[in-house]
Amino acid sequence: MSAARKGGRPARRRRFGTVFGVDFSGARLAGRTTWVAKAVAQPRRRGESDPRLRLTELASLERICGTAERGASMAALVRAIGQSRGALWAIDAPFGLPVEVRDAQTASWWQLLRFVRGWKQDGYDLGLWALARADALGGPRHIFRATDRAARAPFDAYHYRIIYQTYHAMRDVLWPLRRVQGTVILPFQYARLASARRVVMETCPGSTLKRLGLPHQNYKQPEGGPLTARRKRTRREILAGLERHIEIPAQHRLRIARDPGGDALDAVIAAVGGSTSFAATDHAAVGRDSRFRREGFLYF
Repeated sequence: MSAARKGGRPARRRRFGTVFGVDFSGARLAGRTTWVAKAVAQPRRRGESDPRLRLTELASLERICGTAERGASMAALVRAIGQSRGALWAIDAPFGLPVEVRDAQTASWWQLLRFVRGWKQDGYDLGLWALARADALGGPRHIFRATDRAARAPFDAYHYRIIYQTYHAMRDVLWPLRRVQGTVILPFQYARLASARRVVMETCPGSTLKRLGLPHQNYKQPEGGPLTARRKRTRREILAGLERHIEIPAQHRLRIARDPGGDALDAVIAAVGGSTSFAATDHAAVGRDSRFRREGFLYF
């Protein structure tokens, strides 16, 4: 467990009435596989250390904004974030790259964000750029950020399976959000946290499942079709384990069951991971860490 989580007592406490979990996609039709879970905080019951959530909405961006096209659906996500109040947004996408592959032009996170915004090629080529930088160091080709190691994330931030998420999250979501008044992107803007109307942070459903001791494999069925018996059992076990953190009404359980790719379930896990991690994180320690301020931090 990361030192920023030891002790389980945050340096700054902030209550959110609404928590959004976003299972993010950087695909060409990103709206189809980007799902958003909206949950509201419930009054604490006796003996509970963290507030319990109740899932109230669960839908793909395509259903929310009427198109799966990446540009339009990303713009809709930015609008939704900017219009929210008293909200915590936990997004399943890396917010930065490891410092080892960066140069003088991308030393700070803000410089990296500007660099990605001005990148003339696509996300895959950005991954190749990072890979070449790693090769030049003579060590491992795939370098994990410090937070990825602590969270036991399955891939580094520029892995070919992740780089489109990294690229489009930074270019199409974080870049426009950086100037939206009242929006705080963590861990880069801790100085503004007290006055934030909304907080945006990075999470990882797989890391959350590992932390909670729940199955983190064999619940997704990307080939589609009716769920296999094994995947049904795994999802039931995951949902049972999430019950202490979030109430999931029957209609949303049905929607999760009908989504073979697991994106709907990942959005719910992202909401749980973001909410519980924010409550447990030592935010002062994260804010002081120079590597986290440059690479990002996984709230899982």
